[in-house]
Amino acid sequence: MKKNGAQIALESLRREGVKVIFGYPGGSVLPFFDAMYEMKEPRFILTRHEQGAAHAADGYARATGEVGVCIATSGPGATNLVTGIATAYMDSVPMVAITGQVKTFLIGNDAFQEADVTGITRPITKHNFLVKDVKELAQTIKEAFHIARTGRPGPVVIDLPVDVQMASCDFHYPKEVNIRSYKPTFESHKGQIKRIAKAIEKSEKPVLYVGGGVIISGASRELTELAKKYHIPVTTTLLGMGAFPDTDELSLGMLGMHGTVYANHAIQESDLIIAVGARFDDRVTGKLDEFAPHAKIAHIDIDPSSVSKNVTVDIPCIGDAKHALHGLISTLKKKPNTEKWLNKINEWKKKAPMKYKDDNKLRPQYVLEEIYKATKGNAIITTEVGQNQMWAAQYYKYTKPRTFLSSGGLGTMGYGFPAAIGAKVGRPDKIVFDIAGDGSIQMNIQELATAVLEKIHVKIAVLNNCYLGMVRQWQELFYEKRYSHTYLNTCNCPDLVKLAESYGACGIRVTKKKDVRKAIEKAIKVKNTVIIDFAVEKEENVMPMVPAGQAINRMIGGMA
Repeated sequence: MKKNGAQIALESLRREGVKVIFGYPGGSVLPFFDAMYEMKEPRFILTRHEQGAAHAADGYARATGEVGVCIATSGPGATNLVTGIATAYMDSVPMVAITGQVKTFLIGNDAFQEADVTGITRPITKHNFLVKDVKELAQTIKEAFHIARTGRPGPVVIDLPVDVQMASCDFHYPKEVNIRSYKPTFESHKGQIKRIAKAIEKSEKPVLYVGGGVIISGASRELTELAKKYHIPVTTTLLGMGAFPDTDELSLGMLGMHGTVYANHAIQESDLIIAVGARFDDRVTGKLDEFAPHAKIAHIDIDPSSVSKNVTVDIPCIGDAKHALHGLISTLKKKPNTEKWLNKINEWKKKAPMKYKDDNKLRPQYVLEEIYKATKGNAIITTEVGQNQMWAAQYYKYTKPRTFLSSGGLGTMGYGFPAAIGAKVGRPDKIVFDIAGDGSIQMNIQELATAVLEKIHVKIAVLNNCYLGMVRQWQELFYEKRYSHTYLNTCNCPDLVKLAESYGACGIRVTKKKDVRKAIEKAIKVKNTVIIDFAVEKEENVMPMVPAGQAINRMIGGMA
């Protein structure tokens, strides 16, 4: 059966199981949108900015584990996707981004709305394609999804010229993919698994250091079994939150720059670190030559390029985290003696718990604790970037994977709200809260129209301190309180309640601590998108904090 390129693209997406596409139309994707006019599936969600489309696709992918899909036209439409693509790339999120392109014979001639999309996105994608022949389109889409979702996942861009969308050919969708140059290692080497097992058996102070790779591979159950069966404490990265229950006695919470005191001390005093699906990011390691000075390091990761990149590893183990952890559990013969180690960690927990000043002032940490209580810990939490992000990581307890969605590697302000929209589309059964700052929420505030008109009922908690909070905190601590261009004066401008109402959403303002819980419960009950504007303490800081360039056990707000 003959189909044109646009029809082939849509049918190929349907064959890949795509249920929703986020995007924005334009001249170079008109054939694609015309083809969608007669197709009921996949569902199309019109965002109000292409960056919103990319972040929504990202949030959908993180919440569901499926490949997120977004589309934009050529030139500025495509370049507006770039921040979202880079965000997905840094955090290993499976995404396929389709961009329109000018006609093939105009490429390279500076045509109207032309941009070198493959050149621009090459450093921030797993792979990208420029399709010049309609006969190659179905195969290209099949390969794009295979690359995006396998190995270490990531975004793939398909740049699709308008004349290719209009050209016709016989349609045949391939059943299999065989890319000779792309063969990710899935099964871990048994010899390396045995070496890790022996190291665990001999260890007296082991720590499981867990990243987002455990969530991606669906290995949370195996991780939990390993930790609990062999009494090994667990610390997670920002993106690893939810891989192991925060409520478990073996949980150390998050480590690193704004991690818990006891997680950072445990890493520094450990004799064995078992890193799983983590990449030893600079926010975790602090000063590299003082990181975990007494520890042997084993590293399980599906991406060979991540192993020994930042920290030299003693026992490398390349492969899927779920497969490796299952093999490790099967191989271990005896439990390490960790009783003294766990007692010491419990002493640290008592001496330096996560805490803030408990008074009558409206503090952001209290807001997060009340959201946790009101949702019974069952919500999906997305965040913007900055203080709001760190408080969300510190004061909401995550017990299940795919419930904390945040821009970790790129640190993208404006991520949380459109990601919340994508997460709610993918998981309509869940309450979805975006934890935002008054600076970051305005970066993609236009997506209120998307949420309201599409009846995607997300809740937005704005921790409104009238500052670009994290930058102000650094200026306070390291630049003698020289608050250069970080004061936003957003306490009344914009009026977030009126802004929400102007879009048809619900707005609530909270200025007193006693009204926090009531506002949260009201927001949850309202069948609409809701902004809760919390007027929190203006100069509250995220603590503890490791100053840049210091070892991670040298924390401001840590133990004396």
